[in-house]
Amino acid sequence: HPLPSFSYINPAFNSLLALIINNNNNNLCVTLLIVAHSLAPSPFDSSDQAEKKLLSCKMAKNVGILAMEIYFPPTCVQQEALEVHDGASKGKYTIGLGQDCMAFCTDVEDVISMSLTAVNSLLEKYGVDPKQVGRLEVGSETVIDKSKSIKTFLMQIFEKCGNTDIEGVDSTNACYGGTAALFNCVNWVESSSWDGRYGLVVCTDSAVYAEGPARPTGGAAAIVMLIGPDAPIVFESKYRGSHMAHAYDFYKPNLASEYPVVDGKLSQTCYLMALDACYKHFCAKYEKFEGKQFSISDAEYFVFHSPYNKVVCLSSDFSLSYLLFASFVKLVKLVNIFK
Repeated sequence: HPLPSFSYINPAFNSLLALIINNNNNNLCVTLLIVAHSLAPSPFDSSDQAEKKLLSCKMAKNVGILAMEIYFPPTCVQQEALEVHDGASKGKYTIGLGQDCMAFCTDVEDVISMSLTAVNSLLEKYGVDPKQVGRLEVGSETVIDKSKSIKTFLMQIFEKCGNTDIEGVDSTNACYGGTAALFNCVNWVESSSWDGRYGLVVCTDSAVYAEGPARPTGGAAAIVMLIGPDAPIVFESKYRGSHMAHAYDFYKPNLASEYPVVDGKLSQTCYLMALDACYKHFCAKYEKFEGKQFSISDAEYFVFHSPYNKVVCLSSDFSLSYLLFASFVKLVKLVNIFK
């Protein structure tokens, strides 16, 4: 039979109809026609209704990271040299903290220039048209202006091609700023607000500490992530567990100084409290959606926030042990219930 013309149906449906009719699967064809007519805009729809129906056909699936670019400043200091300069014992930074080099910005670089470089590099390397970007989120704890966001500086890249229709703004928070920016972008692509374009996430910092034990844990870099559907690294947002609380473990009360005030012991306590809370929230949501209990053996990888190299091993081992203990306690409670 000749393929009927449906000029107001999404072209993707016409391709499916042609394939189905050629296979003589008439029943399925009728079903698809009904679905297509219900989702596609009709000649009687207003322009707004037609646009909404088309967008409803384009709900993003498998949203995640499509590409990534990282930029480090070309200047760095050897941690061995820093040990000598600080009068620290040999190996305190290199062996004790596992540090090798520490990148830093000179007087001609900052979080803005690093971010501009990283964004430009990603767009060029992966052939992304700046007009294809619909959201730009920046996460940082380096505040260079109390009002003007880092994102506004990055808009120079997109203004050149006439694209000023870009949502998003800075998320400013110690350590969590970049994570919040990433979640915001993922949420946008997964939402009904998504217009089919990419999201860009920029995480950048120039972390500088005053002289003391925290100084060798500083650094500088910018990371850019391209967010969209059908990604190789997919986010399972429905399982996400969060924890937010008030504490003075790490903060920058002096706006005239870039140095933070740090309470190391309190920070470790906050870390464990957050880990425990997030794990419990995650397990509860997993059980709700999957109908079964979550076990850490179900996971392939664990990624923990690590402020310096040595803590990658120490904190991950400790954190995994903690999660194992939490799972064991949960299992014991479950057994007691059935008893």
